[in-house]
Amino acid sequence: MGTPVPQSLPSPVTLALDRMVAAGALTGDPLQSAAARELDRVADELAEARPALFGRRKAVKGAYLVGAVGRGKTMLMDLFFAAVRVRRKRRVHFDEFMDELHAAITEYRKDNQGDPIAAVTKPIIADTRLLCLDEFQVQDIANAMLLGRLFEKLFAGGVTLVATSNTPPDRLYWNGLNRQLFLPFLELLNAGVEVVPLDGPTDYRRLKFEGEEVYQFGAGPQVDAAMNRLWLRLTGGVEGKPETLRSLGREILVPKAAMGAARFSFKALCAAPLGARDYLKLAHSYDTLMVENVPQFVRTNPSAAKRFILLIDTLYDRGIKLSASFAVPLDRLVADSANAGEFDRTLSRLDEMRSRDYLEAAHKARTDATKA
Repeated sequence: MGTPVPQSLPSPVTLALDRMVAAGALTGDPLQSAAARELDRVADELAEARPALFGRRKAVKGAYLVGAVGRGKTMLMDLFFAAVRVRRKRRVHFDEFMDELHAAITEYRKDNQGDPIAAVTKPIIADTRLLCLDEFQVQDIANAMLLGRLFEKLFAGGVTLVATSNTPPDRLYWNGLNRQLFLPFLELLNAGVEVVPLDGPTDYRRLKFEGEEVYQFGAGPQVDAAMNRLWLRLTGGVEGKPETLRSLGREILVPKAAMGAARFSFKALCAAPLGARDYLKLAHSYDTLMVENVPQFVRTNPSAAKRFILLIDTLYDRGIKLSASFAVPLDRLVADSANAGEFDRTLSRLDEMRSRDYLEAAHKARTDATKA
């Protein structure tokens, strides 16, 4: 699996993973350890790489972490991205990256003729030495026909790719229209990354919730302590730090995020002027959301109530896991009878989202949603 990492070099991903296992936050997994070593190889080669003639960088062979949901791909990507000593690096969901690319192509074609790929990839190459793409999936012909020319330019420009996916490279765009035109990209991809399997039998995401109540009711120190305990279990003991997401040119402030999970107060998510695209951005960026201090809904907060309904619909449709603290039990969440009808679906979904079936199937639902 790739070039072995010399023992004299630091291995930050392996060290971080070992610390989490030693602290009891994770269970040791040989496949995760092997993947960490491969990511250390990428990090070390990036740190050692020197510009070639005329200042053109040479791309380092990247990594493609592939396996079923809940096998630790996102966690390992988090550890790698935090540890790698590269200034020009970017991590983004694959769908968002492709949406940005299509928008740039559309803008270019307003005033220009010919192939826009060289023009739209030029700033990516200038700003990005390491590109980390979450949930690499190819579902539609527009993306399929674009990827070959895109990555030919990116790899030639010295961009290294690290990706996570539920699908092996050779199964991407399987049975897609004109798939034979997609095959050159698969050759390019396989040459540019080391495929790293994470296909063990254990769904670690589901295990994080086992034995825990994902919802808490009421307020006070006991509720706060329960939420803090679950947060540390979700993140493998990592406290987390603030992040900023960008959605349609504006910023979404995430108070605390770590290991694929994000933690918000209800006010931050539903009292702020956020909309459907903002909630979809959160669903693209995290596999678990924690929402604290959800109030009882009365006539005085109709806008917040509508945003909460939209938030739950978005999370449910994408299969995102939810942990939340509520002021009152779910059957008393709506005090205003005028809004009770609007909440019927939301209450039903909230009840389902804490079930074992939902927690086990959550990411499958999220993956299927990308096909729509």
